[in-house]
Parts: sequence; structure tokens; C-alpha cells
Amino acid sequence: MLMTLAVPSAIVCAYSLLSRGAYGGVERPWTLENFRLLADPMYLRIFFRSLWMAAAAAVLCIGLAFPLALFIARSGRRKNLYLSLVILPFWTSFLIRIYAWMFLLRDTGLINTVLRAAGLIRQPLPLLYNDGAVLLGLVYGFLPFAVLPLYATLERLDPTLLEAAADLGAKPLEALFRVTVPLCAPGIRAAAILIFVPCLGTYLASDLLGGSKTILIGNVIQNQFTAARDWPFGAALSVVLMMIALALMWAARRQGEELV
Repeated sequence: MLMTLAVPSAIVCAYSLLSRGAYGGVERPWTLENFRLLADPMYLRIFFRSLWMAAAAAVLCIGLAFPLALFIARSGRRKNLYLSLVILPFWTSFLIRIYAWMFLLRDTGLINTVLRAAGLIRQPLPLLYNDGAVLLGLVYGFLPFAVLPLYATLERLDPTLLEAAADLGAKPLEALFRVTVPLCAPGIRAAAILIFVPCLGTYLASDLLGGSKTILIGNVIQNQFTAARDWPFGAALSVVLMMIALALMWAARRQGEELV
């Protein structure tokens, strides 16, 4: 942990306090100017857009994963088969899967081609290079991270609790929201963190599916370390992003302790 987490994090924090060299290097003096630049309205908008996209992806993933995890948990001997199907996309590179979505969503892609052939549309729908395409890519890519912790929680759920709720007159839907969902709070919290944190710093899906119309903070950081060669400012953005993620994880953990 010291060599793979603490030391690299300390180096990034140190770079965030240095200045950009004339040829893109890192040099003194020590300064807080990199953090002052974050107050620019442009970067604030990008931060808020990143938070909104990550939160929306987490909510959609949990909403889609919960019924699937519940179905798998109640599938008896076929649990392992369904879990294998959930994990199956991990056998393919995330980059290849994003390119597959680009093939499906572009103007001459499969979806628009089928719709035009069926006579449902005359002009291609703008399915690519927008917030919706980026959100679709995030949900598709991180959905398994919601299914697995929810399944682990639902699989340990005592079925006699639902039977007791039914004996007390609770309907299936009422038992779901008043018994199953509250008891799955740890799994929901874990799924939200597993999705929100990586989505907050992602740049691949927004770069390929959003183009220049959807820029997230991960794209800005990637650009600072590559094209702009402003490592101190990129490090400052990374430090702020890391602080946000740690604060959210601490808040979620404290909320869990209070519930216990």
C-alpha cells in the first residue's frame, strides 16, 4: 500500500504545488496558482457535469441491476450461469466495447440503418456525440459493478423475513420496498461507490462517445498530462478529484455506521 498508493499520491500532490516549465516540465517555485485556476467558471461547470454524469450513471446502474441481482439470487442452480453472463463482458476490452457502441449509434450505424429501412425515420437520429451516448456507455460499462455487490447482499437475505411480511399482510411490492430494499442498503451503498468513483474520473467513454460536446474532468486531466503538458495543473485537478472521491466514500461509510 505504501509503494503503490501512498508514494504515487504524494508525488501527485507535490507536482500540484509546482510550476510548469517552459518546455512542459515541472519546476519551482512552489505555488498554489494551480488550485486557484480551478475557480474558473469553465472548470467548475466541467466538475459539476462530471458529478452529475457519475451520479446519473450510478442511479441508473443500481435501478437496472437490482431486479437482475434479485432474479439471479432466486435462480437456484442456475446462479453460476447467470453470474458468468454478467461477468462475460469483462473478457473483452472496454475500449473495444465502446467502439462497438460507436458502430451502433453513429449516423450510418446499425440502429439508424434499421430505423430508416423500416421507414420509421427519414434522417439519422443524433445518437452519438452527446450526453446521452456518454451516459449509455457508462451504464453499460459499469453495470456489472452494481450487479455483483447487490447479488452478494440479496443472496444472504433470509427468505423467512419476506414470509413474515406476507403473513402480516404485506403485498409483494410492499415487502420489496419495506423489507428487501432496506436490508440491501449495504449492497446498494457499495454499488453506488463502485460506480460513482470510477465514473467521476473516466475519460474514455466521454472522449469517444461524447466527442467535443461532452467534456468531463477526466478528459481535462488527460489533456493536461498529454497535449497541454501542464503536469502541475493536471496534478491539481487529480488531487481535487481524489479529495471529492474520498469525501464521498467517508460520508457513505459514516452513514453505514450510523445505520448499524
